[in-house]
Amino acid sequence: MLKLGLIAGGGTLPLEIAQHCEQAGRPLFIVRLKGFAGPELTGFPGADIGVAEIGKCIKALKRAGCQAVCLVGNVSRPDFKSLKPDLKGLTLLPAVISAARKGDDALLRVILDAFAREGFAIEGAHEAKSDLTLGAGPLGRILPGPEHQADIERALHVAREIGRLDIGQGAVVCDGLVLAVEAQEGTDAMLRRVAHDVSPSVRGQPGAYRGVIAKAPKPIQESRIDMPTMGLATVRGAATAGLAGIVGEAGRLLVLDREAVIALADELGLFIIGIEPPEQP
Repeated sequence: MLKLGLIAGGGTLPLEIAQHCEQAGRPLFIVRLKGFAGPELTGFPGADIGVAEIGKCIKALKRAGCQAVCLVGNVSRPDFKSLKPDLKGLTLLPAVISAARKGDDALLRVILDAFAREGFAIEGAHEAKSDLTLGAGPLGRILPGPEHQADIERALHVAREIGRLDIGQGAVVCDGLVLAVEAQEGTDAMLRRVAHDVSPSVRGQPGAYRGVIAKAPKPIQESRIDMPTMGLATVRGAATAGLAGIVGEAGRLLVLDREAVIALADELGLFIIGIEPPEQP
């Protein structure tokens, strides 16, 4: 069992993986990224390191005996002018800035390659904790009806298309009409936009749900670091926006706080369903 170096940003996922490693007896060291990682991670062995201190991060992981690394949690795209890189970070900075102009996936690949060149195995969150992904079929007791099928198919199609263009991972569709697509603002902000800015005449309402949100990975996406996610905020946001359900590709959508997500979706009357992804050519 390889010792895991967990490079942690914000959100609940780093804690889920840390607790899983602890329960499974897997040795763990956490790099808590300053300004992003939450205080709940301070009880685990680790260090607080800046997002541009790549050399310091690599040295800390090696001193701790880590053989694999997993990058998880929310980290917003930095203002490169405000970064304070160490020497290793400084040497990587031109490649990082160049990759950033090509999109998030290119940027993430540069970062992953830096750790791989240092001899670390790279693990995705779904590899570090195997039960994180959405399975095929419904999650919870609420099922989609025949009236939802066309919206499910269209929303997934739109999500895949904007992913192909490296724009985002999510789309909202109601009665065949595309209400929103996700870009840099993220899923929660997209759902708030639907709830507050889209006319109630073309979307559902709490208690009279219509439409769906779909999430799909970008075809070029590095699944070990940037797989689509959903959690309690997604369920609440979908309900507030009047949507009937959430759909994702089976095996390609991380579900955070799974049991709580199921309970909340059942309570609110929303379906969550995994659809088998299309076969890859």
